[in-house]
Amino acid sequence: MIEPMPMIEKVRASLRHPDGLAPNAAALAYILVTYVGGWLLMARPGWLLPALGVLACAHGMVVAAYLIHDCAHNALFKNTAYNTRLGKALNWVAGGCYGTYEDLRYKHLRHHVDNADTIAFDYRAWLKAHPRTEKLVFALEWAYVPAVDYLMHAVLMVAPFIGYGDPAQRKRTAAVLLVRLTLLAALAVWSLKAVLLYFVAYALLLTVLRFFDAFQHNYDIIATLNDKEAPLPHKGDREYEESNTYTNPISRRWPVLNLLVLNFCYHNAHHTKPTLPWYKLPAAHRELYGDDFAQTLPFKDQLRSYHRHRLDGIHAETYGQVEATRAIREGSAVPVYGLSFLTAF
Repeated sequence: MIEPMPMIEKVRASLRHPDGLAPNAAALAYILVTYVGGWLLMARPGWLLPALGVLACAHGMVVAAYLIHDCAHNALFKNTAYNTRLGKALNWVAGGCYGTYEDLRYKHLRHHVDNADTIAFDYRAWLKAHPRTEKLVFALEWAYVPAVDYLMHAVLMVAPFIGYGDPAQRKRTAAVLLVRLTLLAALAVWSLKAVLLYFVAYALLLTVLRFFDAFQHNYDIIATLNDKEAPLPHKGDREYEESNTYTNPISRRWPVLNLLVLNFCYHNAHHTKPTLPWYKLPAAHRELYGDDFAQTLPFKDQLRSYHRHRLDGIHAETYGQVEATRAIREGSAVPVYGLSFLTAF
């Protein structure tokens, strides 16, 4: 008689990498504790605990977003269906659930295959056609409010109704909107303060995601996501991909700090081995590139360029627009917005 396999061994056997149980369980536990705990703290009286709650909730969503990215690459489980289920659940935490996980994954994998950022909605052209909104976006971005990314997520909510998403998804999108708004209304009855602070936490999430996206490539942005016949000059060009991808760690001296963004900053290693999970990327980076990799961008120089050129980034159409390592050190690199993998168009 064959004894049934213990549950923990079943889970371990389902993982793409056998050593992934502890780190991924820890990441999921962290998301649960910080997200739920963040909401509870945001509802408390005073300002210190609510402020800690904002940071906890925001960081829980950041980790959830980057774990979705690993799911999209099937880096967690052997079975695509398991990655999909987890990715869908995490997408509700990260707030990208208005679009489908499948569309999110398709767009992101196109980024890897096309060696470009192929998009369906060009917010730059839209802003130029709506000058009043454009002025508001510039004013908010001057004040460090991620208005472009709020716009992208707003479009995600209505994409099937305005021609940028699949009309067949209208019922699903409407249902998701209804559920999310109902939950927010219920939470507002419990604590209006917590709901208002949640939007602050979400602004932090969007800021973190786009900051780490902003200088990781010198790719073209091409508004042809739905045109499978569109020319893509660098599709499949591995040499182009490597030379136009940059690694942007929070710290090289204390690499443990890179866990704050689930090692997403080891971006060259990720593009070289895209199915490698987040916890293996530091070792892969050392093996592939060593400690003195020329395409590593210093964190403080990224901050300087982001600050100086945060308004130029609104209409920027290629990452950095010049060779990133030189531009970052000169403080002349221009960030690029609106390319989050949470928006599927």
